[in-house]
Formats: sequence, C-alpha cells, structure tokens
Amino acid sequence: VLAEVNATVQESITGISVAKGFRQEQRIYDEFRDVNAQAYRLSLRQGYVFSGIFPVLGTVAGIGTAIVVYFGGMSVIQGVVSAGDLYLFVVSIDLFWFPLISIASFWSQFQLGLAASERVFALIDAEPRVTQIGNQSVDKPTGRVEFRQVDFRYTDKEQVLEDFDLTIRAGETVALVGHTGAGKSSLGKLVARFYEFQGGQLLIDGQDIRTFDLEAYRRYLGIVPQTPFLFAGTVADNIRYGKPTATDEEVIAVARQVGGGDWLDALPQGLETPISEEGRGISMGQRQLVALARVLLQDPAIVILDEATASVDPLTEAQIQEGLDVVLAHRTAIVIAHRLSTIKAADRIIVLRKGAIIEAGNHDALMAQGGHYAELYNTYFRHQSLDYDPARELQLAAAPA
Repeated sequence: VLAEVNATVQESITGISVAKGFRQEQRIYDEFRDVNAQAYRLSLRQGYVFSGIFPVLGTVAGIGTAIVVYFGGMSVIQGVVSAGDLYLFVVSIDLFWFPLISIASFWSQFQLGLAASERVFALIDAEPRVTQIGNQSVDKPTGRVEFRQVDFRYTDKEQVLEDFDLTIRAGETVALVGHTGAGKSSLGKLVARFYEFQGGQLLIDGQDIRTFDLEAYRRYLGIVPQTPFLFAGTVADNIRYGKPTATDEEVIAVARQVGGGDWLDALPQGLETPISEEGRGISMGQRQLVALARVLLQDPAIVILDEATASVDPLTEAQIQEGLDVVLAHRTAIVIAHRLSTIKAADRIIVLRKGAIIEAGNHDALMAQGGHYAELYNTYFRHQSLDYDPARELQLAAAPA
C-alpha cells in the first residue's frame, strides 16, 4: 500500500503541468486522498495487531509463571521440593520468557522485511527474455547487419515481423519510414538486443548476435533516442557517461565537433553547466546535442538513431544535422526518420508497412515510382522541403481537375 501511495505522489509530481493545464488538481487530490485513506486504515489495523503482540505475550508469560508458582507452592507444602529449588525454577522460567517476548515484539519488523524481500527476490528470480547462446568477445565490427527470415512479436497476438529479410552494408546509412506500428523502432531495438526475436537470424558481420558478449557488443553500439535522457551532474559528466576514462580534452573535442561547437557558447558555464534530473536546466535541443556528443565519444561502429530532430526548432535542427553528419560518417546507421533532411541524406530508404518492406531505394527513385513513399512524402514530408510554397499548393488544390 505504501508503494501505491509513493507511486501516486511520483506520478502527480511528474505530470503536474499537464494536470494544471487541464484543471485536474482537485481530481489528483481526491485520488491521493482515497489512496492515502486506504493506506491509513491498513496501517492503523497493522499497528493494532503488532502493538497487541507484546501485551498478549506478557500476559501469557505472567499466567504461566503464576501457574508454576501455585503448583510449586503446593509441592513445597507437601515437601516434594524445597523453597530454594522453587525460587531457582521460577527465576529460570523468567529468563526463558524474556528472549521469547523480545523476539516476538519485533515481529512487525520481520513482517515488513519479509514483504520487502519477497519483491526483491521476485525481481532477482525473474528470467531474462533476452538470452545469449554464447559469450564471445567482440572486436570493433565493420557494421554489416543482416536480418534473415526474422520473426518477432511482443505478444502472441501482436506479430510485428514475419520472415523479415534486410541487409545493411557496413558504413551505410539506412532510413526507415512508414506509418506508426510499421516496425521501425522494433528493428532498432532488435539490433540493440533489447528484445528477443522468436525465429530466424540476426547477424552482425556474419555472426549470430546471440553469440556475443552483450557488454562487449554494446560498447560499439551508439543509440540516440528521440527524447534524450540525461543524468544529474554537468554537461561534461553526461558526455563522458559512456566512457568514464575520457579526458577533459577528449570531451571538449567531441563537443566542438557536434554542431560546430556553437551550442556550447549558449550554456551558462559551458561544459560545466549543471544539469538536474532528466536533463532539466538546458533546452531540448541542447540535450539532443549532448546525447550526440556522448555517442560520438564512444566511437561506435553501429548507430541507431530515433530521429533526433523531431522536436526542435529549425535552427537547432540545423545544428543537430551537422552533428549527425559527424556521428554517422563512416558508420553503419539505422535511422528512424521523421524529418525530410535526414531521409534525403540517407544512402537508402526502406519503406515499411505492417512489418514488411514494400519499397526500397533513394529519395528520387522512390518519388519516381509514385508508390507508398511518394504518398508519405506528400502527406508528411513535403512541407519540410525548401521549395515548398503553401500558396502555390493551395492554388493547385483549388484548380479544377
């Protein structure tokens, strides 16, 4: 129950801006009051039970001692035992009762410990879904990725990939496009070995990914999520996160490579600018640039990029794009694309629909086909083009067929 109270408080604090925006403060308060009242009732009942243990045991011990004294006194009168023997026996019983009562008085702490340990051991005993069949050490791979008839599903009712085949050449940048649920993010997570696939093979440089030592493999893997996560500390600490032994000179060098280093001048204290939990204290664009610098310092062979420019302004997008050019150079890159600039820069575009590849090629070739990619471009990406003219588009739409 206490965990439920803490979860409610944490959720309320995290989402307080949303709650205020939708004027739901009273609802949050009412929900917390109900959960807190339930916790109070259970805690009160628990307190009554645990507080009654010591008096009950004391009463039982007193009654037991009184019975011994009564029958012992009768034995003394009858001459069976002496008064001294009876006294020593009563004192021994008192010494026997004391540790039992003391142990029982801590029963509440035992129960709390058992409840906590049950949750801890349940987590420890949980079987990992991702299992390796080998523990092979990994030298820096060239970055060739092959999906061979891969089957993957999150649940039995949610088939994502079926007999999926795709080969990504070493050093190639591949952009994945498609509607939500097409399987774009799933491909990146499989390469990162975050999920277990149910059939087929996933090969890195011709070797089964399941035979690698995961810690060694992920040392050469760079992942940049759409919403970067930064830890409390400084900007330099977060850049150095993947390589704690990096010197200050190395950190400064990679920071200057990302976006030309101009973004560092906007930080109040440069690389020593403090960051609070989840990156608070700097803008979303600056967080993404820090995430790119963190990956660049690690020097990965394979980069998985969940479009880093999806939630930033055009100026910051240009800086991030410059950083991407540096990060992706001479590396295999799997890019989940939401921006036209990233898609056009890719060596190959893979168009996905319901876990299957329906089109592949560069931007110009796919547009010439007039297929699903052209439809996606005209619907979602066309307005991002530099030659996009809203007025002209309206005129064309209003013109008779």
